[in-house]
Amino acid sequence: MPPAASTDLPRRLLAEFLGTALLVAVIVGSGIAAQQLSPNDVGLQLLENSMATVFGLAVLILVLGPVSGAHFNPVVSAVDHLLGRRSGVGLSAVDVGYYSVVQVAGGIVGALLANVMFDLPLAQISTKDRLTTGHTVAEVVATAGLIVVIFALARGGRAALSAAAVGAYIGAAYWFTSSTSFANPAVAVGRIFSDTFAGISPASVPIFVAAQVVGGAVGLVLVVLLYPDAGAAADRAVVPHRPGRRRG
Repeated sequence: MPPAASTDLPRRLLAEFLGTALLVAVIVGSGIAAQQLSPNDVGLQLLENSMATVFGLAVLILVLGPVSGAHFNPVVSAVDHLLGRRSGVGLSAVDVGYYSVVQVAGGIVGALLANVMFDLPLAQISTKDRLTTGHTVAEVVATAGLIVVIFALARGGRAALSAAAVGAYIGAAYWFTSSTSFANPAVAVGRIFSDTFAGISPASVPIFVAAQVVGGAVGLVLVVLLYPDAGAAADRAVVPHRPGRRRG
C-alpha cells in the first residue's frame, strides 16, 4: 500500500464512522419522534421514519462520499473489495476490516446519541423481536437490491446519482420488505441499543446479519452477471473518491 493510502486512511475512517453514526441517529431518532408524535398509528410512524431516513441518507452520501465513498455498511465495503480485486481497485482487505470496525462502532454511537437527544436512558437494549422467516428473506432481498443499485450506477458512470438513488431505494424498501430494510450489519448492531420503534432485539441480530451477508453475495453475483466489467468501477462506489492505494 503506498504512503498516500496510509495517510489518507484515518480521514476515510473518520468519514465512515461519522456517516454511520449519523445515519443510525437519523433512523433511531426519527423512529423515536414518530412514536411520540403518532403513538396510535404505526403506518404513519413508518412513513415518518422512512422519509427522515431517505433524506438523511442522501445528505450524508453527498457530504461524506467524496472522502470515503460513503459506504456506511460493511457489506458494501466487502463487495467493493471482492468486485474490484481483479482490476486492482476498490478497498484492500485490510481497509475492509478497518471500515467495518468503525462502521459498527459508529452505528452503536448513533443509537446512543439518539437516546440522549430524546432524554431516554443511554443504556438500553431493545426487546423488539424481528426473528421470522419473512424478515430473513426480506433482508436478503433488501441487501441484494442495494448492492445492485450501488454498483450498477458506479459501473455506468452514474455514481453521482447515488445519493438520490440509494436514498430512494432504501425508502421504498422500508415499505416493500417486512423487515423495513436494515440491509446493513452496522445499522442492525446499532439498533440493538434502542428499545424503541426502531430497535431490534439482540437475539434477532445474528440472523439479520447472516441474511445481509447472503444478500450481499447474491447482489455481487447479479452485478457480475449483468455487468461483467463492473469491477473496474469499484473506486466509484458509492460516490467517486480516491482511496489512493494499491490492493494489499
